[in-house]
Amino acid sequence: MKILYHHRVASRDGQFVHIDAIINVLKQQGHEVIIVAPDISENTDFGDNGGWVSTLRQRLPGAIAELLELGYSLYDFIKLYRAIKRHRPDAIYERYNLFLPSGIWAKQWFQLPLLLEVNSPLYQERHDYTGIHLPMLARWSEYYTWRNADHVLPVSHVLAGYLYEAGVSEQHVTVIPNGIDPAHFHADIQATRLPQFEGKTVIGFVGFCREWHRLDAVMRRIATFNDPNIHLLIIGDGPVLADLKTLAETLKITKQTHITGLIPRDEMPTWLAQIDIALQPAVTPWCSPLKLIEYLAAGKAIVAPDADNIKELLTHEHNALLFENGNMESMLSAIERLLENAPLQADLRQQASQTISEKQLTWYSNGEKITRLMALARTDNAITLEQG
Repeated sequence: MKILYHHRVASRDGQFVHIDAIINVLKQQGHEVIIVAPDISENTDFGDNGGWVSTLRQRLPGAIAELLELGYSLYDFIKLYRAIKRHRPDAIYERYNLFLPSGIWAKQWFQLPLLLEVNSPLYQERHDYTGIHLPMLARWSEYYTWRNADHVLPVSHVLAGYLYEAGVSEQHVTVIPNGIDPAHFHADIQATRLPQFEGKTVIGFVGFCREWHRLDAVMRRIATFNDPNIHLLIIGDGPVLADLKTLAETLKITKQTHITGLIPRDEMPTWLAQIDIALQPAVTPWCSPLKLIEYLAAGKAIVAPDADNIKELLTHEHNALLFENGNMESMLSAIERLLENAPLQADLRQQASQTISEKQLTWYSNGEKITRLMALARTDNAITLEQG
């Protein structure tokens, strides 16, 4: 098939891992992919936050910024129109964004099927974390996009619930979690232990580190063990890293604390291989955490909250230890339990790596599901057009 991939992500951050993965796997499976997206997203390095686009949004009054977001859809529709006229795609695959109805406009104008990937309920997310200044317009744009897609692909069953509340029928929804490329992430690929981690038990965290991850509490607990062979490895960036480095000095565990900062994606398997106990301290209630799936693929002993979306992937004492969501003492107790029980660590690692095949958590599998649904949508669309 000839597939038009449409998104509005202007940064090369964690979102772009998903975007690149889907585009690459569709190409691997023999499909032609045409991309319609902000030019800036194709010309920046991983970790870039969107440059002047992000800065402009932060400096403008909220209502004006949101109107400009919606206004971008007019320009975006022109890009879509030109791309569709030139390439004649069979279908549109869109990564959902708020204030972006242009994909639906193009679908309706050209009578093409559109599959919509939804990674979060953006109205709710922005309302809770950054604020919505034009709530009626924002809610309209979200519901309009969700309801008019031929098929919607949320990344979790929790997220699917938001779609049902918006009036999307269950027959038009298929849950597809994030995935991994087993060529890069699997338990059999174990990089050589780096010198600083040889003979150590390494507790690890991957991602953008914020206050609510409470890694300061993990560090304080490590300090109480008085065991130089227990180390903490933080792989990623975040606003609290300077404070954590200062805390490590205060607790006298500097030699046991390792912070990589932002690393290239192709180095992630090497660093992930250094971890024994992998932490998912906190989670938004609707997401499908990519790092959690990478933990599973790499065969780690995982400690994660018992949130509903996490339990879609993890089972307590089967492929992870789950702690009471939001209860830091419960998380620390789970870490201690693993430190004291090597056989349990080994069991969890084995079951973790098997979860990938059991739940088909690979990008390749996701690509097959997407194209199968796309073929069905094309058939349904053709029947509708014939019936007039």
